[in-house]
Amino acid sequence: MSHIKRLGLVVVVALVATITVDPAAALSQESPYRLVDGWAQLPAGVEAWGQTIGVELDDEGNLWVFHRCFSTSCDQGREGVAPVLKYDPSGRLVDSWGEGLFIWPHGFFFDDDGNIWTTDARGSDGMGHQVMKFTQDGRLLLTLGTAGVAGDGEDTFDGPADVAIAPNGDIFVVDGHGNNRVVKFDKDGEFIMSWGGAGNGPGQFNEPHCLAFDSQGRLFVGDRVNERIQVFDQNGRYLAEWNGIMASGMDITADDILYVADYQLRMGIVIANASDFSEIGFIENAMPEGVTVDRMGNVYAGEVLPRNLKKFVRD
Repeated sequence: MSHIKRLGLVVVVALVATITVDPAAALSQESPYRLVDGWAQLPAGVEAWGQTIGVELDDEGNLWVFHRCFSTSCDQGREGVAPVLKYDPSGRLVDSWGEGLFIWPHGFFFDDDGNIWTTDARGSDGMGHQVMKFTQDGRLLLTLGTAGVAGDGEDTFDGPADVAIAPNGDIFVVDGHGNNRVVKFDKDGEFIMSWGGAGNGPGQFNEPHCLAFDSQGRLFVGDRVNERIQVFDQNGRYLAEWNGIMASGMDITADDILYVADYQLRMGIVIANASDFSEIGFIENAMPEGVTVDRMGNVYAGEVLPRNLKKFVRD
């Protein structure tokens, strides 16, 4: 009898081993999200989106979009196009600004005071390779990096991909399109430290691309080409990692739900608990680089390759 049980176990194990399960597809079958086509109003005279890299929400529920001038960059005859757009909750365009300020819009972040932080991840003709802080009406407050100069020093970046602000005001920049490091500054922009380097060990990176803080103040870094998210304390000490995901953008809610934009490996938006990376949802029909979620649980995605802005409503 025991022999029969063992044989049955072997058969079951063999059968299970031959089944290939796509976790993203499995989760998407029960997804409560519905795509709302054409939600956002395009400016007059514009027929289609360009590369849309950043999406953020303000305290009033307005969606802010950071895009590459309805093209692939803002330096290809698009100097008169505003790369920063503001939409009210109905999708009506209510403000725009930033003409002539960026080469290749990339990172996008709202701090607790409602200020807007951006990164420009390319440089030419005395512009780019910088992090800039603005008021919501487009007034420049602070600039980090040397305009148009690529480097890995205390006052230079090479392709800064994202920026995030800690609760105490410290500034964190993931310098990932040319360097493989995270750079930390104080609230006034004074250099504090950097960490990283090329590689796949703990604290090393291969094209780190995005940043987010959880409720504990831990810094999540999307280590994109290494197909993982690494977690650090604010002094650069390695804490944990989540493998098998190529994060191009991240958003962590106040209750520590992590939304990850992965258009390369998982081909959608992965929803997980930030505490232990356990996956709880997936949104397909998206190839996002930017992602954010509103108070009602609706999700917004900025797409670069398909060139689009999408809203997913939680039914």
